[in-house]
Amino acid sequence: MNATIYHNPACGTSRNTLALLRHAGIEPVVIEYLVTPPDRATLVRLIADAGLTPRQAAREKGTPFVELGLDQPDVTDEQIIEAMQTHPILINRPFVVTERGTRLCRPSETVLEIIPPLSSPFVKEDGEVISP
Repeated sequence: MNATIYHNPACGTSRNTLALLRHAGIEPVVIEYLVTPPDRATLVRLIADAGLTPRQAAREKGTPFVELGLDQPDVTDEQIIEAMQTHPILINRPFVVTERGTRLCRPSETVLEIIPPLSSPFVKEDGEVISP
């Protein structure tokens, strides 16, 4: 199965998702989105294909979300997309794309919705076991 993960190696959820893909026998294309951010069209497609709004796909914790005023109810989707393009840290992670769909994999086991079933248990970094 082909897969692409928009990954941040400093994020535990992103690391667990990548490890879960590899545990399932999938070697994904890894895009470190803070180094190589998606272009606008790709970002908009990722969000839409995951069934999210830009606000739902935005990361608040550890980002300039509030400082940029993005927490205000009158901020438009377009303004959030523009902010994500300028500050990729605002893009929540990890997004994973496979032939079965696109998901924002928070929590990491959300990736199970778009990959084949696991054949053996997977242990996350914190010791939590994900059973097949």
